[in-house]
This record gives sequence, C-alpha cells and structure tokens, in this order.
Amino acid sequence: MAKRLYVGNLSYSTPSESLSELFSEFGTVVDCTVVEGKGFGFVEFETDESAEEAMESLNGTELDGRQIRVDVAKARSDNRRSGGGGGGGGGYRDRDRGGRDRW
Repeated sequence: MAKRLYVGNLSYSTPSESLSELFSEFGTVVDCTVVEGKGFGFVEFETDESAEEAMESLNGTELDGRQIRVDVAKARSDNRRSGGGGGGGGGYRDRDRGGRDRW
C-alpha cells in the first residue's frame, strides 16, 4: 500500500485545506495538493495504515456536493511525456521540378 492517495471527482471549489482537514481524521497528512481547475488532488500520509483506512472510509463519500473517488496514486514518472512518437514530415518535394511541392 502506498502512502500517497489520489482523490478524484472533487468540486472545482474544494481547497487543499478542506481536503487535508477531512483526511487528517485518519492520521497525519504529510502533504495535500488540489490541482486547481482539474477536479482532483493528492493526499500523502505519514503511514500506510492511515492511507489505507482513509481510502476505505472516504471512497464514495460526499465532499462539497460531489461523490469523491479515493484510490492509490500511481507512481510519478520522470518522463511525463512518455509514449507517442515524433512529428510527421512536411510535403514531398520533387527536386526535378524546381523544388515545388508535389500534390
């Protein structure tokens, strides 16, 4: 069990302080961040046990008029733009025609 939890389906008006206050009922909150305008945040606990208890107790409960989703946060990736490929090339240039695009 990880000590860091993902909290989704938050109201856009929910501040980090409210989220921290709610989760602190289950143990010492080390860090609490709400991503403004996105409707989700993260809560990090001092112990795994506190995180587990908070997740089991608060998942599906209501906060600021929304039914929140609490789950284990995925590990952060150093490469946030992983996957995908490079860009595509431009149009085909025909050198025999004086460099005009061939369409």
